[in-house]
Amino acid sequence: MASITKQANGRRIIQFVGRDGKRRSIRLGKVSQRIAEKAKNHIEELIDCINTGLAQSPELTMWLDGLNDELHGRLEKAEIVMPRSKSTLGDFLRDCILKRNDVKPATKEVWGQVVNDLTSLFGEECDVRSLNPGDAEDFKQSLIGRGLASTTVSKRLQFSRQFFRMAVKRELIRENPFADCRHKATINLEERHYVTLEATQQLIEASDPDWKLIIALVRFAGLRCPSEVLSLEWRNIDWDRGRMIVSSPKTECHGKPTRKVPLFKELRPYLEAAWDAALDGAVYVLPERYRNSANKATGWRNCNLRTQFERIIERAGLEKWPRLFHAMRSSCESDLVKRHPLHIAARWLGNTPRIAEKHYLLTSDADFDEAAGIETGATDKSGAECGAVGVQKAISEPASVQNAVQHDPASDRIKQNPAGTYAKSCGVTRADSDSQGGESGKLLCDYCNTLFSNDLYP
Repeated sequence: MASITKQANGRRIIQFVGRDGKRRSIRLGKVSQRIAEKAKNHIEELIDCINTGLAQSPELTMWLDGLNDELHGRLEKAEIVMPRSKSTLGDFLRDCILKRNDVKPATKEVWGQVVNDLTSLFGEECDVRSLNPGDAEDFKQSLIGRGLASTTVSKRLQFSRQFFRMAVKRELIRENPFADCRHKATINLEERHYVTLEATQQLIEASDPDWKLIIALVRFAGLRCPSEVLSLEWRNIDWDRGRMIVSSPKTECHGKPTRKVPLFKELRPYLEAAWDAALDGAVYVLPERYRNSANKATGWRNCNLRTQFERIIERAGLEKWPRLFHAMRSSCESDLVKRHPLHIAARWLGNTPRIAEKHYLLTSDADFDEAAGIETGATDKSGAECGAVGVQKAISEPASVQNAVQHDPASDRIKQNPAGTYAKSCGVTRADSDSQGGESGKLLCDYCNTLFSNDLYP
C-alpha cells in the first residue's frame, strides 16, 4: 500500500514499494491532501494493474495522459509507467504523408502546404500532445488573417483534422484538437462564369489546330484539362458507336480509372480533323509533347496550358474569367442537363449530381431570355441570326467546310485499316436529294452535313 508523507514546508510525498521490492518516493510538491489522496489511489491502482496484468481503467488512463512531463518522468524513474514517446509536430506530419501510398503525388504536395502552415505557427519541435482546441482555433484564425479564400481555409482545416485523427489512431493523443474546428466554405457566385457557344467559337477561330481540339474537348465534352485531355487515346475512340473511353487520373484512386463519354456532334468535327492530321502510329489524340511536359512525378502540372490559353482569350477579344478550364467544363455540364437527366450528365463528366449542383451547374443569359419569353433565335435588323440558334450554326458551318476538305485522307486510312482499330464513321445516311439538298448518287453525313460518294459508303 502507498502512503502520504507531509513535509514541514507543506510538500507531500507518496511512498510505496516498487516492483523490485525497494521503497520508492514520488514527490508531488505543494498540493492539498485531497489531491494527494487521489494521486495515491491512482498509483496504487497502477501498481495493481502491473502485478495482475489487468487493463487500466479509463480514469487512470486519463490521469496519466494529463500529467505534465516532470511528474510523468518521476513515475518513469520509479519504473511503474513506460516512457512517453515524444513526437514532434514536423516529424509526425511528414511521416503521415510518407506512409500514404493510396494518394497521388499532387495530393501529397497539397498536404505539404498544410504541413508548412502548421509548423510555421507552432514550430517544428512542438510536441503533438501539447496542442489543444484553442491552438486549433488560433491556426484557423491565422489562415483567415492571411486573406485565404474560404474554400482554402475549409480544406486546410479538413486536412488538419485528418492528420490529427491519425495521431489518435497511433495513440499519441486521446482527442483530436481539430475535431470541432471548421470553417464554412462559401461559393462566390461572382466568380462563376458561363462560357457561351459564341465565345467558344471566337476562341476556336483564334487557335491553332491543337488548341481547337483542346477547347472542343473541354467545352463540348467536359473533359478535365490537362489530365483527361492529354490522356485521351485514339484506340479509345469508337467512331461507329459514337462514344469514347476517357482515362481519368483524378478519379483513378477512387476506383474509377475510366468513363464513357459520347462523341458529341459539336466535338466530332474537331476530332476528325485531328485524326486527319495525326502521324501514323500516334497513340494520343493530342501530340505527346504536351503530355511529356505536363505529366511529372508530382502530378499533372507545369504544362503551361493556362498561359497559352490566356493568350488565345486575348487574341479572341475576350476578357479572362476565373478558373478558365473549370468554367468551360461547368458550362458544358450546364448545357447537358438541359437535354439529359442530371445523373446522366454527371456520369459523363465524371462527378456526382450533388457535386454538379454545388460546383458546376450555371445560369446563363439564355436561361433568363427563355424564361422571359425572348426569342433566342431571332434575326436582327442586319439579317444575322442571334442567340443560341445562330451561335450553333456559326459553330457547325466552319466544321462542315473543314470536314469536306479533310475527309478524303481519312477515307484512305479507313481503307488501309479495315479491321477498324482507328476506323471512324461519320454516321453517313442516305439522303433524299430534293428534301435534303443532296445530289444524285451522294450520301449526306448526319454529323457534318457533307456529301460523300456511295463508293466510300456502300
